[in-house]
Order: sequence, then C-alpha cells, then structure tokens
Amino acid sequence: MQTIRLGDVRYNAQIGAFEARVDVDRNGTTYRYPCQVAGPIDMDAGHVRASLTRHAMRMSDSGASLWSHL
Repeated sequence: MQTIRLGDVRYNAQIGAFEARVDVDRNGTTYRYPCQVAGPIDMDAGHVRASLTRHAMRMSDSGASLWSHL
C-alpha cells in the first residue's frame, strides 16, 4: 500500500505555477518528488493538489494509471 503526502504548496509567480514536494510512501520507503503545476494563482486548491499528486505519480514507478481518477 502507498500513501501520498504533499508538503507546503506555494505559488511561484515568476513561472506562474504551484510547487510542492510530494512524498510517496510505499512499503516502508519514502520517495520524494519536486512537483509543479502551471495555472493562475486563483486555481481551485483541490485541482492544484490533485494535479501535483498526478505529477508525482508520473515520476514514480507506480504508474499514473493507478491515479487517473484524480
């Protein structure tokens, strides 16, 4: 089983994107990914978090297909 945790989500106005560290805990091992999603500063927070999670899952070997519903 795996658990996903997002660090502090910050908006980088210079590039117009939200950024966060995303930790994927899988079978006792933590994999940490620097993630970002482009969008306006008023983007829906739920959409931002889901997009950052998808970005981490694409970077992870667990595959984005497991998280296509996000």
